[in-house]
Amino acid sequence: MININKPVLSALIITVIAVALQSCSSAQLKPWHTEKLTEEFSLDKTDEIKTFDDYLALEDRLYKQLDEEVYEKSEAGPEYILDRYSPGSAADPRKLEQDWNRSFELTTENPLGGVLLLHGMSDSPYALRTLGKALHQKGYWVIGMRMPGHGTAPSGLRYISRHDMAAAVRIGMSHLEKKVAGQPVHMVGYSTGAPLSVEFALDALEGKSTPVPGSLVLVSPAIGIHAAAGMASFKDSMSNLPGLDEWSFLQIQPEFDPYKYNSFATNAADVVHTLTRSVASRIAERAAEKPEVILPPTIVFKSTVDATVTTNAVVDSLLARLHPDRHELVLFDINRYAVVGSRLLIDDPAPLTDRVMNANDLPFAVTLVTNENPQSTSVISKYKKPFSLDASSKLEHGVAWPPGVISLSHVALPIAPDDSLYGQRAPDNEDFIFLGQMAIQGERDLLQIPADWMMRLRYNPFYDYLENRMLDWVSNNNSREK
Repeated sequence: MININKPVLSALIITVIAVALQSCSSAQLKPWHTEKLTEEFSLDKTDEIKTFDDYLALEDRLYKQLDEEVYEKSEAGPEYILDRYSPGSAADPRKLEQDWNRSFELTTENPLGGVLLLHGMSDSPYALRTLGKALHQKGYWVIGMRMPGHGTAPSGLRYISRHDMAAAVRIGMSHLEKKVAGQPVHMVGYSTGAPLSVEFALDALEGKSTPVPGSLVLVSPAIGIHAAAGMASFKDSMSNLPGLDEWSFLQIQPEFDPYKYNSFATNAADVVHTLTRSVASRIAERAAEKPEVILPPTIVFKSTVDATVTTNAVVDSLLARLHPDRHELVLFDINRYAVVGSRLLIDDPAPLTDRVMNANDLPFAVTLVTNENPQSTSVISKYKKPFSLDASSKLEHGVAWPPGVISLSHVALPIAPDDSLYGQRAPDNEDFIFLGQMAIQGERDLLQIPADWMMRLRYNPFYDYLENRMLDWVSNNNSREK
């Protein structure tokens, strides 16, 4: 062991801090990283903002402030054509007829029920708009709720709390409850929207909120995230020191996506960490009191590979602890035809799929969407009931892995192949940016867009399957008598 006396140790600490302060200037931070938009919704505004109409009126003021404090302070011109906050650029969401960053409501006469759509962290209501439209076409009154801090500027994620988001969820559910005249209200939660949905359901079952959801649909749910997120709170607190402004972000990237932040605030990671831990803790406490936790019928859609959230947590921290015979896990496997025998595969999810398909003690149903065989790109769904080893297979006609696609991703699941922004093919409209499947080759480090960003799949080739399963789930659970 090396002994360092206190004066030397103090000098080392001072040197390290000095180097850190010098190297962490705020040169990269732009107005969209620094401006605090005071018209944003928060828990402490609930005395004033009580209804969904109040929420929308506040949102109008928020977007006016966004124009004044961010867009009007941003550069414009041909060199900024891909900058989201450059007025009139190809990535400026304001140039379209509807800005899907904002909350939206799809109304209908004599609704079958209501559905609240909750997007993920750094996302916007755009992520679930296609699923929302499908539900609306079936006769449901749908709200796509913009979560506080989202759909405006990355700086918004520096100041939000999970309690702010939970308060917004309560406003959306209360509004739908009034609009559907006693019919069930369902929740579709994507990524961070999933634990928010589960949290609301737990509160409703404890009599703290209304209504109790008719069912839950969880897409790429953030039930458990990687342990490193536990350090986010410390790093965020350090960002208040002079010269460490950039520590308020885990990553700072160019903002070219009109409906999702590329820069990710450190506080946002801490919010997801505390939210997921809180939900997991509540479920564990309930399971300790009773062997089986009661939740509304819940279906989970999850890719077996996911760089954002952990898949095992969905099984161990949620589904395995729920009341049997009313829940299901739908797993999308990797493309076994593309990777069979490949030494380039870093982490094969086969142990997870083997575990859930070969266990006879799971209280939930499992569907595995996978290759018909390793020599085929055709897709089958393998289904097994709760507490069963027997799986039945069904060929999904017309469904196959597209060339060059080796897996789904966390962000791909709710996005249709024909999506005009993230889809398989660019639309004819060349005035707006396209971020879907791109074939770009050249020298590395030439573009500001990270190579791993471009490699990530952003649409779901099996979207129709997911949408149909979601519609069936909501329809089958659209009754108060369950």
